Amino acid sequence: MKVLVLGGGVIGITTAYFLAEAGHEVTVIDRQQGPALETSFANAGEVSPGYASPWAGPGIPVKAVKWLLMKYGPLVVRPAFDPHMWTWLIKMLRNCTAERYALNKSRMVPLAEYSRDTLKALRAATGIAYDERAKGTLQLFRKQKQLDGTGGDVEVLKKYGVPYEVLDRDGCIAAEPALAGVREKFVGGLRLPGDETGDCNMFTEKLAELCVARGVTFEYGTTIRRVVRNRNRVVQVGTDKGWRMADAYVMALGSYSAPFMRKMKRPIPVYPVKGYSITVPITDAAAAPVSTVMDETYKVAITRLGDRIRVGGTAEISGFDLRLHESRRRTLEHSVGDLFPGGGDLKAASFWCGLRPMTPDGPPLVGRSELSNLYLNTGHGTLGWTMACGSAKVLSDVMSNRVPEINALDLSPDRYLK
Repeated sequence: MKVLVLGGGVIGITTAYFLAEAGHEVTVIDRQQGPALETSFANAGEVSPGYASPWAGPGIPVKAVKWLLMKYGPLVVRPAFDPHMWTWLIKMLRNCTAERYALNKSRMVPLAEYSRDTLKALRAATGIAYDERAKGTLQLFRKQKQLDGTGGDVEVLKKYGVPYEVLDRDGCIAAEPALAGVREKFVGGLRLPGDETGDCNMFTEKLAELCVARGVTFEYGTTIRRVVRNRNRVVQVGTDKGWRMADAYVMALGSYSAPFMRKMKRPIPVYPVKGYSITVPITDAAAAPVSTVMDETYKVAITRLGDRIRVGGTAEISGFDLRLHESRRRTLEHSVGDLFPGGGDLKAASFWCGLRPMTPDGPPLVGRSELSNLYLNTGHGTLGWTMACGSAKVLSDVMSNRVPEINALDLSPDRYLK
C-alpha cells in the first residue's frame, strides 16, 4: 500500500521503518525540520519494560495529594477550563482499582518486553548506535518504608518473568559505584538488569536515515492542517503545502493526535502530560551514574547517555502549555545533585519539556481506528521510547494482514467501545 505516516517522532519513524521493511510505499509528514524534535527529543532515555505500569493504580489518588504538597513533588496540576482535561482525569481515576490496574499492566508488560527484544534485533541487523547501554535500571529507595513495600512489585515481576534483584546499600553501590559517597541518603533498591538506556533522539535520527535507504520519503517542515474523511474512510490530508493522498494513514502525532481525531468525530482518550528534563555535561565520569537510577521519592530518572547525564521527571497536567517552569528544573537539579554530586556541571545543563500522550488506563492505542484506512499509534505516555519498536512492528503486521507476534487485540482503540 501507499501509506502516509503523520508524525516524525520515535513512534512515527519506527512505524515508517517497519512498514517499509514489509514492502509498503511510505511517506512521513512532520512540521519540524527533522525527526524527533518534540516529545522524543530529550526524554529520560530509559528502555524499561520492567517499569511498564499504568499510572492509574490503587492508592494513587492519596499519593497524588501528597505529591502536590511536596517541595520537590513529582506531580503538578495547573487547572484550566478544559473539559478534555477533566474528562481524562475522571477516566483515569476510574482506573485506580486493583482489578483494572492488573488488567492494564497485563496489556503493557508484554508489549514493552516485545519492544525491547525488537529493538535488540534491529540493533543486531543494522548496527544502529545511539549511546545505548544494557546495564539495567536501579530503583533507589530513600526510606525503609519504600523498600518494605516492594513485595507487590516483585510479585508482578515474577508473574511476567522479569529478572530482578532486591538490593541493600552495598548491592546498590556495587551496581552504581558513584553512590558510595552518599550511602546515607538511601536504604536499598530494586534493580532490573534487563532494562536498557539510550538517546531516543539520536536513535530516531539514525533510523530515519535507514528509512531513506529503504525508500521512505520525508516531508519535514510541513504542517498538517486537516485530515478529511468521507463516511468511513480518510480520503486526504491537507497541509500548508497542499493535499496528500494515500491508501492508508497512520496517526502518530502524539498528544496532537487527539484534536485531529475529535475533528473527525472519532475522539480518543489521549491527553498531554508534560514532562521535563535537564541534560548535564559530565565532569567526572567516576562520579556519574553507570546506567539509570530512578529516585523513587521524587520520581526522577537519572540516566547516563555517553558523556552526558539526562535527568527526567515530573508529571504536569496543564494542557498543551510548553512553558518551562523553573520550579521543575529545581526538582531535577535537587535529585541529581543529591545523589551524584560532582558528576556533572549543573550550571551548563540544558532545560527541556515535552508533552507525553497519555491514555487514562495506561496502554497505548495501536491498531485500526473506527475509520477503515486510518490506523493509530499513539498514547504511549512515558513509555514511548520503551514501546516504540514493538508498537511499530505490531502495527506493521496488522496493516500487512499478518498476525502480530504478540496478542495486540487489547491495544486496539476498540477497547474503549466495549
